[in-house]
Amino acid sequence: MNMKIASAFCLVFFAGLCAHAQSLTLEQARTLALANSRSLARHGQALRSIALDERARVYQNLPSLSLGASGSMGLWSQAGAPAIENPLDTFSAGASFGVSQRIFDGGRTSIQKAINEIASQSARLEAMAEFFNVIDSADNAFYAVLEAEATLEAEISSLEVARATLSIAEIRLSTGMINQGEHLRALADMVARENAMNQARRNVALQAARLRSLLGLSHLPPLEPVDFARYEALIERLGNISDEDADALLARLWQLIAASNPAYAQAGLSTRRAERNLSMALRGYAPTLSASFSTGLNLYPEFGARGGSLSISASIPIDFWTIANGVDRSRIALESSMMDYAGASVSLELDLQSALLNLFGFAGSALHTRLSLSYSERHFEFVEERYRLFQSSIAELNEAATILINSRNNNIRASYGFLQGLSRLRALGSIDDPDRLIDILMMR
Repeated sequence: MNMKIASAFCLVFFAGLCAHAQSLTLEQARTLALANSRSLARHGQALRSIALDERARVYQNLPSLSLGASGSMGLWSQAGAPAIENPLDTFSAGASFGVSQRIFDGGRTSIQKAINEIASQSARLEAMAEFFNVIDSADNAFYAVLEAEATLEAEISSLEVARATLSIAEIRLSTGMINQGEHLRALADMVARENAMNQARRNVALQAARLRSLLGLSHLPPLEPVDFARYEALIERLGNISDEDADALLARLWQLIAASNPAYAQAGLSTRRAERNLSMALRGYAPTLSASFSTGLNLYPEFGARGGSLSISASIPIDFWTIANGVDRSRIALESSMMDYAGASVSLELDLQSALLNLFGFAGSALHTRLSLSYSERHFEFVEERYRLFQSSIAELNEAATILINSRNNNIRASYGFLQGLSRLRALGSIDDPDRLIDILMMR
């Protein structure tokens, strides 16, 4: 899809979104990101260009046809020859037709065809990798906005608590129940909470701007919140997974990703292409055999067929030193591509282990921070009640509030980090259906 079509699509899509929906869903964000991606559009253009190149190479292997016409007329005679009274009497015309075809080229044509097919397949894999990279970017940007908004809500709630604490402290200061130091501590805590809230608000604006740029929108509608209940069973399983189950899951994911990861498949194709290039270089020792046929017609002054001629030509290379040098270079390129393929396997396995361990970590953190948040909320309610009853100091209340806001933020980071980890695994395995990835992780 070219950029004009993509832009028109985005406008129509967004107009429909505003008319029929109040919030932007994750699937809609993915669709807009794919339509707005310039890199993906360039990959589409590259695929069309490769298709045209393949067609041109097919045409090169077809017989070469030629059609010609000629005409001549004498204007004056040579010295000593009879004069030309009427130049039209000397007019003659004819037509010719020729065809030539390469008969044998040592197998170069078939090898070149295989190389072209590998190049096309590699380009398609590169486009597929970019497709899932765009989806992964859209997911991360979408989750980043939701995470920033959740953090802002937590900071606003914390600021409200700090304001309420300061209000009580001012009343107590005016009645002499606390000293100036306690009041200043409450005031400092409120200022710190205001600064944290302002930082969170700026982060929301920054993440929203990044998402708008990715989607190609001038205005970002409210985002549909994530239904974490959908992932509850998966978080519970991965957060408490045993070492044996983790190893089994890693082995299963490796089989899937090794067969579907575009970058790893491209490395394998590069090795195959290097093998074909070596075969092509070895074919340099083979002779080339071609045949051509030509015939024609006399059109004027007499009409009739000319004789036909058939010619066969052979070309035998004798600069063996040049060919041998090319063979050696192709062999070195093959060895290099084989090392790159082995390196790609190690790199992909490391990426998979890292992504899976991060997912385990985020799942476990989500469970523990959720429990920590529950305890922190109860602890804050207890200290807050004691503060209202003049049984706790402002320092104790501020400490409880700090523990609570930290627990909230940790739980937010763990929850959205888990979602981003899922998106990373999906991109590694080029998995179209997110539910399929959940089934795999659940070992169903």
